Amino acid sequence: MATPAAPASSALSLVADDMRKVDATIAMRLDSGVPLVGQVARYIISAGGKRLRPVLLLLTAGALGCRSEQRFNLAAVVEFIHTATLLHDDVVDESTLRRGRSTANEVFGNPASVLVGDFLYSRAFQMMVDAGNMRIMQILADATNVIAEGEVLQLMNMHDASLDEEGYLRVIRSKTAKLFEASARLGAVLAGAPEPVEEACADYGQSLGTAFQVIDDVLDYAGDPAEMGKNLGDDLREGKATLPLILAMQRGTPEESSLVRGAIEQGDTEHLSQIGQIVQRTGALDGTRALAAQQAERAIAAAAQLPQNNYAASLIELAAQLLQRRS
Repeated sequence: MATPAAPASSALSLVADDMRKVDATIAMRLDSGVPLVGQVARYIISAGGKRLRPVLLLLTAGALGCRSEQRFNLAAVVEFIHTATLLHDDVVDESTLRRGRSTANEVFGNPASVLVGDFLYSRAFQMMVDAGNMRIMQILADATNVIAEGEVLQLMNMHDASLDEEGYLRVIRSKTAKLFEASARLGAVLAGAPEPVEEACADYGQSLGTAFQVIDDVLDYAGDPAEMGKNLGDDLREGKATLPLILAMQRGTPEESSLVRGAIEQGDTEHLSQIGQIVQRTGALDGTRALAAQQAERAIAAAAQLPQNNYAASLIELAAQLLQRRS
């Protein structure tokens, strides 16, 4: 059974009321005296998406019995940080399509997208202060810094066909998994959980975020554009050496490896169909899925350390169903 575009239905039903409060917080905190700020921010946030990061924070807090009102504020904070990274990413990558519609930079232009991304970051930091907890501020400040480093690291790796699996994972863990990790850790901190439990939550978030991005890279070569809501082959056009390409170069014939290497170095999608066949034939997609499965199993093992309740069961379900993700 394919995983829907949103988190598992049982997980959503558990936090449905909480998410409505998070959405109300987001709407309230998007208010600005500058109309274009709200217009651009609402455009990208209203596009939908999985909202995995706020859901993760709410589920983790729920698993640990936390009912603090701050969970709504912090769930909105992680969504703002995530949205800011999307705005900046799409400018850097020159993307034109996200979640099935034109990107904000395509509609409003690059300057507006960058500056509204900056607004969302700064608004998120204003909201962090509301929590009145230095530990929370440290977690989010550190996460935001690591994400920025990951963005720069990915930029440095563009068109580098010599990138290996270790270098690939370093980017993922900084750029994508770090905010998953912070979201889960925040739920534990709000709950006043002991350090071993907090670390288990952080391990869950990092592993889930890593698996999520690895599957995303599989879908760039095996997904349905209509389901994905983005153009297939975008990673190759941007010169990103993702794991399917890294494994294809390792496992392919010299001629196949040379073709893939040249496409990464030149950002060439002219041979996308042929490269897709190489990725399939060499078992590179299966190898990439195996890494995602390994990370999902690690997430499940971490969630198993939490109190046994419906929230913890939903965390396990999220990790298990992630491997069937199609969008």
